[in-house]
Amino acid sequence: MTNLRRYTYTRSAMLEKITGAWGKNLVIAMPMVFLLTVFLLPFLVVFKISLSEMEGVVFKDILSWQDSVMTVTLRLGNYIALMQDSLYLETYLSSIEFAALTTGLCLLIAYPFAYFLARSPADRRPALLMLVMLPFWTSFLLRVYAWKMLLADAGVFNNLALALGLIEEPIKMMNTPFSLVLGMVYTYVPFMILPLYANLVKMDLRLLEAAQDLGATPWQAFWRVTVPLSQSGIIAGSMLVFIPCVGEYVIPELLGGPQTLMIGRVLWDEFFSNNDWPMAASVAVVMVSLIIVPLALFNKYQAENTAGGRA
Repeated sequence: MTNLRRYTYTRSAMLEKITGAWGKNLVIAMPMVFLLTVFLLPFLVVFKISLSEMEGVVFKDILSWQDSVMTVTLRLGNYIALMQDSLYLETYLSSIEFAALTTGLCLLIAYPFAYFLARSPADRRPALLMLVMLPFWTSFLLRVYAWKMLLADAGVFNNLALALGLIEEPIKMMNTPFSLVLGMVYTYVPFMILPLYANLVKMDLRLLEAAQDLGATPWQAFWRVTVPLSQSGIIAGSMLVFIPCVGEYVIPELLGGPQTLMIGRVLWDEFFSNNDWPMAASVAVVMVSLIIVPLALFNKYQAENTAGGRA
């Protein structure tokens, strides 16, 4: 009887161990399959198009088989043209500059708001969070078009300033870098607030009290305690803002004007105006590569933080 109980217990433990391993692998496999389906496979298709030659509306195959010989034909001319044409280089740099400027402004605006939100009474936080998420209830296009009405030469801001006597003639605000950055900051600032709030609300306030007991002023305690402890929220929010801003198309098209050329508009022109799909695919591949770099740096930072916390 004792041997039978021992066998039953051992068998149950083995089944539980196997079931736990399968469950763990299944949980890991599901997001991996999702990423392979919605990201890697489409990216490989775009990468193949960038290396293909186009005959009318048909793409030549990269691999060909004839007389028992397999031939691989890769067209690298598009990538060489990207490196040699100053227009594309300036567009990439301009996109990165506008994205970096937008990210910095969003951080300056979002950090005080997130800090106030995290330090506000618990019963008021849901209402304040609702105010942050309220713009998502309205169509993105409607909000961008609303800024066109506000910033136009005969728009609300100019008419109000003229009526108050602050200006003598309308100020040019539409189709300028100012309108582009303003539109992107307005659109993406909630993506900076939410990660910062999630990080700041979990901070132990006793650390600030300890810093003050050691002689630190409130400003010193903020820079030496609060800001370092909120680095993960800063980096997460910056990635959430910077990455979509690099490839933004709608806001530059509606608010930016022709002199604020960004990579999203170049992609549209190559795909639908020039009908040069291989070139457009090459531009997209390079843009994705530029986005992967900050993502890799963020993942490295997160891994180092996790390892440091465990140590």
